[in-house]
Amino acid sequence: MGNCFIKSRKSTAEIVPQDVPRARRSVAPTVKLYGSSNSFFTAYIRFALLHKAVSLRFVPSETPNFGYEGPVIQVGSETVSGSRETLLHYIEARFPHPPLVIPSGDEEATPPIVRAVGLHHRSITWHVERLVRWAADLEARRGKGSVDPGMGSPRMEVRKFAKSYSELLDVMLEHAQMEEKVLFPILEMADRGLCKAAHGEHARDLPIMNGIKEDIKSIGVMDSGSPAYQEALFNLSTRLRSLLEHCKQHFLEEDMHLLPLMEAVELSKEQQRRILKQGLDVMQATHSHLFNFLLEGLLPHEAMEYLDLIASCKENSLHALLRLKVD
Repeated sequence: MGNCFIKSRKSTAEIVPQDVPRARRSVAPTVKLYGSSNSFFTAYIRFALLHKAVSLRFVPSETPNFGYEGPVIQVGSETVSGSRETLLHYIEARFPHPPLVIPSGDEEATPPIVRAVGLHHRSITWHVERLVRWAADLEARRGKGSVDPGMGSPRMEVRKFAKSYSELLDVMLEHAQMEEKVLFPILEMADRGLCKAAHGEHARDLPIMNGIKEDIKSIGVMDSGSPAYQEALFNLSTRLRSLLEHCKQHFLEEDMHLLPLMEAVELSKEQQRRILKQGLDVMQATHSHLFNFLLEGLLPHEAMEYLDLIASCKENSLHALLRLKVD
């Protein structure tokens, strides 16, 4: 996937899209963005610009600029302000690659909570796939250091691996809680017993997930050149591949057979929005501490879609936290 990546400091100010060649960025036009550093609106536009082949200069300003309310984009002699939709349309037209808005035509028909769950599935899958590749690389190197100087010693690399897995585990567990507390009860009202299998699959994967956690702990204290270390890496890779297959199968079944049934449940727009808010409230820890981690596993247009879903819940209790994390 052509995902963005996030450097060590978890800030969207450091998100650099992988699919924008550095050579293009060096000659890219300079874009100035004026706006409040505490505004979700400003953060949203800043996030969009950081995916484009531009040299972005953010100028924090707590007061209206150029006589406009809200954030202002300046490119050379051009000055643009307006609603989120107006500014995003300008960004897409002025800097079309990579696209941040890809209409599918079925947004209106798909309940917001279903769209949010689908995006969670894609992000989680990307992160598990990344850890599978990383573990396979560790195993192939047989305890030798990484060619990436940022990884440090083998022991330091294992600590970074452990941190990444711990973050993934937190997201996965909270996502499962959100489905069980918000989504499944609605589907159960329509068809009792419908979600029994999904509940069972959530429980089934816990031993694998905990086993991976214990494997990583063991590897962290072993001699990186010992046979036991190599065996532990093999076990870790095996369990991660098993987790990946389980996740793919589980998400596919939900995406194809379970989530579409939400479209058959008669809900008003207000009810759908309230359900989305409930789901986001359950994901409070993820959105307050691991928001960038979640977005990292999405393509640029998917990340923007998720921000749109969050922005639709204006009174969401997470709003202040998200405002800080997206900046």
